[in-house]
Amino acid sequence: MLIDNILYLNMKIATYNVNGVNGRLPVLLRWLEETAPDIVCLQELKAPQEKFPVESLQAAGYNAIWHGQKSWNGVAILAHNTEIKETKRGLPGDPDDEQSRYIEAFVNGIVIGCLYLPNGNPAPGPKLEYKLRWFERLQAHATTLLKYGMPVVLAGDYNVMPTELDVYKPERWIDDALFRPEVRQAFKTLVEQGWTDAIRKIYPNETIYTFWDYFRNAYGRDAGLRIDHFLLSPDLDSRLLAAGVNRDVRGWEKSSDHAPVWIELADL
Repeated sequence: MLIDNILYLNMKIATYNVNGVNGRLPVLLRWLEETAPDIVCLQELKAPQEKFPVESLQAAGYNAIWHGQKSWNGVAILAHNTEIKETKRGLPGDPDDEQSRYIEAFVNGIVIGCLYLPNGNPAPGPKLEYKLRWFERLQAHATTLLKYGMPVVLAGDYNVMPTELDVYKPERWIDDALFRPEVRQAFKTLVEQGWTDAIRKIYPNETIYTFWDYFRNAYGRDAGLRIDHFLLSPDLDSRLLAAGVNRDVRGWEKSSDHAPVWIELADL
């Protein structure tokens, strides 16, 4: 990977599963205006390539690259008044995989991998098998990224609750594809390559959720899940200053069932 003009800056990076970028565009634009992240990873665009709202985002001050898909999936990276150099579109390892779940770019001296990992339900079955294969491909690509020796952030909706601390009433989720032992082990194996789970580094023992279902007043009861994660390469671990969840955004009218998650990185 040939990268030039490396520029390290203090920056705020966010990830947000928007659950339909066009239908929830007012929410997205309001959140961008109020919080002003430098880099944003979006998932579940649910829009074909030509329907991505690039003009609206540019008007808000954000450049964008995106990998769309009609009705399903879709990922994007936004950068506030900053150049984005796309480095990869689609996760390597399966040339027949047509689902739009991974996009990667170089922004302000950091490689940003934006991902939307498969849900895997119903489990067991073909969807869980696809999820585990996708995890294996992610593990392989993550190893390659670490070998480059550059700062890397892998951010997005991983569709996994790593521990019981990350799920409301874990006993109810034992057989779900987001919490099955083999899925949690796949996430653990990925992290043990040397990645830092940013939220858990800042909040090692606190209950932190990033998703609340639309049903049964889950948000009001705080019956949530932590499935949106930041994994940081070893050279970014010491630069992590802060992390959090914009929980209130989940309560906005016509909002996604996810809330934005963010980290702040210090300059070198």
